[in-house]
Amino acid sequence: MKALVVSALSTDLSGTALADLPEPQAAPGKVLIRVRAAALNYPDLLMTRGDYQLKPPLPFTPGMELAGEVLAGDGFAPGDAVVAGTRLGGFAEVVAVDAAAVRALPPHLSFAEGAAVGAAYLTAYVALVRLGALRPDEWLLVHGATGGVGLAAVDLAHALGARVIATSRSPEKLAMLATDYPVAATLPAPGFRDAVKELTGGGADVVFDPVGGDVFDESTRCIAFGGRLLVVGFTSGRIATVSTNMPLIKGFSVIGVRAGEYGRRFPERGRENLDAVWSLAASGRIRPRVHAEFPLADWRAAFDAMARSDMVGKLILVP
Repeated sequence: MKALVVSALSTDLSGTALADLPEPQAAPGKVLIRVRAAALNYPDLLMTRGDYQLKPPLPFTPGMELAGEVLAGDGFAPGDAVVAGTRLGGFAEVVAVDAAAVRALPPHLSFAEGAAVGAAYLTAYVALVRLGALRPDEWLLVHGATGGVGLAAVDLAHALGARVIATSRSPEKLAMLATDYPVAATLPAPGFRDAVKELTGGGADVVFDPVGGDVFDESTRCIAFGGRLLVVGFTSGRIATVSTNMPLIKGFSVIGVRAGEYGRRFPERGRENLDAVWSLAASGRIRPRVHAEFPLADWRAAFDAMARSDMVGKLILVP
């Protein structure tokens, strides 16, 4: 089978290539899946550089969420349409996934849409519901709102009844977002502080920040007293710091978000989180947006688009 293999870590993807590998075999506790769509996430890109907290031994195949058809496995029949989460291995024609990580694809979702739900919406759910305790009518400031995880936060917040302010560096992408999602305002980032304070009457109750750097710094100056600043990532490339007098004086919390690790630390809550996300997807209350689909053979174009943040929603690889 064809699979994407990282054989050496590099900043320019020179250590990553398509390769022929033996197909995995059916095994107890596993579900063998013919992959029809696999979502590209920013951690996949970081792993090719060795810049992510998960550092698998070389060589490895990235890809953490997928959708496809069952070939064999516990609890499913051949041909069943399913979605699955896996820390590695998704960018291949066939994968073997733990049966507990596989569930039926909601019938109204395509394979690409199903692959776009898991990681992004789980991160948004853990951040906004479990850790951020977002309440209806609260103000949520979402940075990087046109990327996969940012857009999931915008969509989930709307389902939760919050009022959303979305930011991005691209006015064009914000305009695309605003046509599909009901947001109270779209703002440039950086340069949002004064507008956020005016819109909210003092500051955002919750900030969802996968960007870091200057965006994080500015967020500390437009968050409400008692607010929750959720650190989701550092796509800007700079890990920000905060002087402890800022949260003390302004009474806000800085909370780190690692959705996968949260589920591993608290397995029962982790299952509840996934059940909640997929229940929302099955009911149509959340709706993933697929920006573009790339053949697996054209993986480099997808990774380059991820590096440039050239998307509104998710990028999908199709084996």
